[in-house]
Order: sequence, then C-alpha cells, then structure tokens
Amino acid sequence: MMDYFDFNNQEWSTDDEVEGKTGLQTPIGTPIEKSVAGDISKDTTMSVSYAFHPYTSFDNLAPALVLISQDEVFFYVHHHQVLAASDNGFAMLLPFELSLDSHPPIVVMIPEPADVLNIILHTVYGLSAMEYKPSFETIAATLNALPRYGLVLKRYVGAGTPLYDLVAACASLRPIDTYALAAAHDLPDVAMAASAHLLSFRLSGLTDDLATRIGSVYLKKLFFLHFGRIEALKHLLLNPPSTHQDTPECSAAQQRGLTRAWALSAAHIMWEAGPNFSTHLLQAALLPLQKELTCPKCTLVLRDRIASLVIGWAGVKVRKTLTSVL
Repeated sequence: MMDYFDFNNQEWSTDDEVEGKTGLQTPIGTPIEKSVAGDISKDTTMSVSYAFHPYTSFDNLAPALVLISQDEVFFYVHHHQVLAASDNGFAMLLPFELSLDSHPPIVVMIPEPADVLNIILHTVYGLSAMEYKPSFETIAATLNALPRYGLVLKRYVGAGTPLYDLVAACASLRPIDTYALAAAHDLPDVAMAASAHLLSFRLSGLTDDLATRIGSVYLKKLFFLHFGRIEALKHLLLNPPSTHQDTPECSAAQQRGLTRAWALSAAHIMWEAGPNFSTHLLQAALLPLQKELTCPKCTLVLRDRIASLVIGWAGVKVRKTLTSVL
C-alpha cells in the first residue's frame, strides 16, 4: 500500500530551518491555493507522497511540478524528467516548456488513483515500486494507464526493468492472470516469467473470458508450451537402456525383457504425465524395474539410463520450450 504524509496547510520554514533540504521555500499550501482551490483554510490537511515530496531532489533540482491524483495525494516531481519519459506530453497535460526552478510549482490534476500514479512515477524515474506491495489489480490498472501518458510499455516493462520485476512478481500467486495481462499488452518477457508457473495449469480450465483476454496468439503459445513439454518427455523416453554383450548369466533374450519392461513403463508415464511431471515421479516409475533384474550389468545400465533421463528432463527449460513458439 502506498504511504503518504498528512500535512496541515501552514507556512513552511525557509532555508535556515530546513538545513540539508533542497531550499524550496514555497509554502506547501501555495500551489493548491493559487492554482486549484482558491482560498482555503489554514486547517486543510494535504496528503503528500513519501517518495515524491517537496524536497525530492533530482539532478540537484527541486520539483517544479505537482501532480495531484484523483484521490488528492500530492506528488512533487520534475517537469523535465516526466516530459522526457512521455511521448505525448503526459497525455497533453504538461506544458512543453517550463523553467527548471519554477516557483511556485505548477499543479496538474491527474485522473488516476494515487496507487496507480505512484507506480507510473516510479517508472518514469526508473525506480522500483516493489516496497509498496501493490495489488495485482493496481499493477494491471497501471499497465493500462501507461500508454495514455505516452510511456511505451515495451520500453519500460522489458526484462531487467523495475516495472518488469513488479509485474513478474505477480506470477507465483496469479500465474494465469499475469500471463493474460502480458498477452493483452504483448509483453513476451512477462509471459515467459508467468509460463514457469503455468505448467500445472489445466488447459481445460480456460474460460471463454480468459481465452478472450489472452487472445489467439498467446493462447497458441500456452498450448504449445504444454504440448512441447509432453513431446520433449516422450522423446527422452524413447530410447531404452543400452544392451551389453551376452554373458553366461544374461543372454540377449533376457535383455530384451528389460527393453519391453522399459517400453511398458514409458507408456504408463506418458499416459499420466503432464507438463509439470516431476523428476521424482520419473524415478519412482522406473527404478522398480531393477527389482526384476539378476544381472549386475543390466542393473548398472538401467541406473545410468534413468540418471541421464532425469538430467535431460530437468534440462527441458520452460524458456526454451516457449521460445520455440514465440
């Protein structure tokens, strides 16, 4: 949840009393008195963002712009920073020219709730909003809002960016919703992050509404992710344990019995297996085959084959599987 200060509308001290701050001398109530609300009482309380307050310094400059959210939280920001991030003058709400030391700061009303505006401004400044623990709904609303303010999603939600980390963090608790959100905005990096949590998702559970939100392209990718994993497991199971030269204790006919037993177990695995089939279950299904073996060499090749199968299945990464259809 976003934190903010509550201030009474009273004169703030000058440089002598706020040593170490940016030196902004404008009373906190001045912008709203002159630009928004006219004459208001001294007892009026204002809610000001903790992250973007009157003493927020950037490039050694004091804020020259105040953005007020729909629920009347004040964000003190730097005009040039916001304008540089936006392709449309922040939804044409900002003047294109403004003195860097404009006093008092100009005030602009933004038709977004404070939680959403907070993430937007953190994105503008390249900062992480993870500490606020916004809800999935707030993050989704932010992604919907960003294009309106001229912020290109693929630039700000690519892998390694603070906003990508914030969205991808939703995947563990809301995997299919996160995937649908990524699909709606064509964000393949986020979709990749969500896919790792979708291996246990039953495709039969897709509703019409969810399928519509995901869209045909990313729906195909999700199906191919599941089918691709199953095909990879099938391919890994095709080869039975290798044979060895005949010995008095173990003939070729006896070794063919191990091959048949492997094929039968593999068929059972493929009948039950899903894209999230674990390596533990894989071993549990195949290791019992050694109970029927009396030949030490056959036992050894069986164990080696199971070990290589487990390593191979563990190496089938979700990213590699999904990349093949992206």
